[in-house]
Amino acid sequence: MEDQQRTHKVSRKIEENISYLDERLGVDKSFDVVHLDVEYAGRKMALFMVDGFVKDDILHYLMKFLAKVSADALENDPLEKLIKKYIPYVEIDTVDDLDKAVDTVLAGPTILVVDGIDQAIVIDARTYPVRGPAEPDMERVVRGARDGFVETIVFNTALTRRRVRDRSLRMEYLQIGRRSKTDVVVCYLEDIADLEHVKNVKKSLESIDTDGLPMAEKTVEEFISGGSFWNPYPVVRYTERPDTAASHLFEGHVLIFVDGSPSVLITPTTFWHHLQHAEEYRNKPSTGAYLRFVRFIAVWASIFMLPLWYLLAEHPRLLPSYIHYIGINESGEIPLIVQFLLIEIGIDMLRMAAVHTPTSLATALGLVAALMIGQVAVEVGLFANEVVLYLAIATIGTFATPSYELGLANRIYRIVLLILTGIFGAIGFVVGVTFWIILLARMKSFNVPYLWPLIPFNFGALRDILVRTPIPMKHSRPKFLHPKDPDR
Repeated sequence: MEDQQRTHKVSRKIEENISYLDERLGVDKSFDVVHLDVEYAGRKMALFMVDGFVKDDILHYLMKFLAKVSADALENDPLEKLIKKYIPYVEIDTVDDLDKAVDTVLAGPTILVVDGIDQAIVIDARTYPVRGPAEPDMERVVRGARDGFVETIVFNTALTRRRVRDRSLRMEYLQIGRRSKTDVVVCYLEDIADLEHVKNVKKSLESIDTDGLPMAEKTVEEFISGGSFWNPYPVVRYTERPDTAASHLFEGHVLIFVDGSPSVLITPTTFWHHLQHAEEYRNKPSTGAYLRFVRFIAVWASIFMLPLWYLLAEHPRLLPSYIHYIGINESGEIPLIVQFLLIEIGIDMLRMAAVHTPTSLATALGLVAALMIGQVAVEVGLFANEVVLYLAIATIGTFATPSYELGLANRIYRIVLLILTGIFGAIGFVVGVTFWIILLARMKSFNVPYLWPLIPFNFGALRDILVRTPIPMKHSRPKFLHPKDPDR
């Protein structure tokens, strides 16, 4: 630990700097780490960079400028003259610690060490391989923007700033991971956001002690969210849409960007945030309200329809006479509860297979699944027709859930509710639903009640959640965010 905490200052002797940087960067062991010895203005210099991270044309342009510098020009204050006159570039800085210089090179910028100067010059002329900002697959809209976040953090912050041209927009930079040194940005509107929450988010990020972030934003979530890891319900919201991120900034939320991920974390969030979709706001308020109503029905069906139908099918006396037809005609060769569990596992197997199936074979996979799970399984008596029907409705509700994480959590609890109902009957169903409500009511996202504004109750906010309110009629920001400027 003492060796890691010890700093290695940049020496005026360039040979010592080169020797240290060569060793720490593994120049002789890594083909893509470039060490270039040059001599300008009568001084020995050395450039260190990672091939593939640098803009060759920019460095070539700067080297042409340095080649024209005379020896007399750097006699007095050579560092000041190099930075302010002879290296004409926008993003330029200095470091006096060789360990920081090593981390800087591995992050992408170029380091220039000069004989006789006890600081290294940082030239941030980096570029990353990046895909175009295409529309996210998970958050498609019929009308609206088609750009989405990518894996490069600078691109993502630029896409956000394009939509939020507010002078109070803040993007604070952090590095996380002892070895990965992953770039992380905390984004918020200083005039609106609760600065105490901003402080807590930054404190949580700075306290992360791990080698790296292999799963990027998901690893960050597991460190900062706290709580019980067995609870499947998400306490932060993910989005790949810049317009969605911008709208949450205006409300007072705090965003977390992680380099290497196209998903942005929105904090804090409630259960209801995971049920909203940009499509609702791309239509007239009446149409948006209808779409939201249908989505809510689909989500509730994905959780409760199968356990409730199973309860009524197993206990026909609970069925009112006017809906007796929803019962079961032929139960099949195996118990209903086993049928449900088997088909739930089968659907998840199909979903995982679809993820790993090449696009060219996706149609074939769909045909096989439809024939084997749908038609053949019913004909041989493995599943009852009603089981396939109601599971299909529940699955559609899962896919209609805007948040992928919430859809998975609801599916897990649906299975738990099925098992409780199968073992204990009506009592198990009632206890399971009650436990589900208590579970969500006790949850918090950064000290924000997960079911707000239902628990604790707030009529105005709950109305805006259940019904897509016209934007001109929304006069205040969510109170649970404690915004500085509550009125719009």
